[in-house]
Amino acid sequence: MKKLGFIAGLFLLATSAFCQTSEDKAKDEQRLTEAGTVLKEVLNVPEGIPQDLLNKAVCVAVYPSVIKAAFGFGGQYGRGTLLCRSGADYKGAWGAPAMYALEGGSIGFQLGVQSTDFVILVMNQRGAESLLDSKVKLGADASVAAGPKGRDAEAATDVYMRAEMLTYSRSRGVFAGVSLEGSTMRPDEDAN
Repeated sequence: MKKLGFIAGLFLLATSAFCQTSEDKAKDEQRLTEAGTVLKEVLNVPEGIPQDLLNKAVCVAVYPSVIKAAFGFGGQYGRGTLLCRSGADYKGAWGAPAMYALEGGSIGFQLGVQSTDFVILVMNQRGAESLLDSKVKLGADASVAAGPKGRDAEAATDVYMRAEMLTYSRSRGVFAGVSLEGSTMRPDEDAN
């Protein structure tokens, strides 16, 4: 549990690492604070992210309040942060956070607006490198799957063994594994 607190603490403490205009700095500090809060709350859900999966993750992305709006055509957009382990093989200590954006679109019968928090566990070196290189399309450039739930869930499932990223969402108090296939993740260069 100390590891979880440390990871969430990194999101909260990293707010002092930015040198930008005061307005931009305040927005980025708010994003890091919200990401830390979301991660802390999600990790405290009894049937949430399995501890052994979190321990094996090479990166963790947190997107607080991703907005999805639709009226026939739909889109989603959110800004969050990515934290990766250091070292050539991603097995070292957790590094500094980087700012990332999540975007996606859809077509079909849909109507409404929703705000959702996402936590994405990057499970291997290939997944991490695809994120760190450039814009990555989830499901095409990197395999992604809804993450298993529950503290005692078996981490060696087919999903875990095949997926580069495991995704979790929380919307209005409901927490679930969810697939983000078709969405893209890219560095938020303005914030970085």
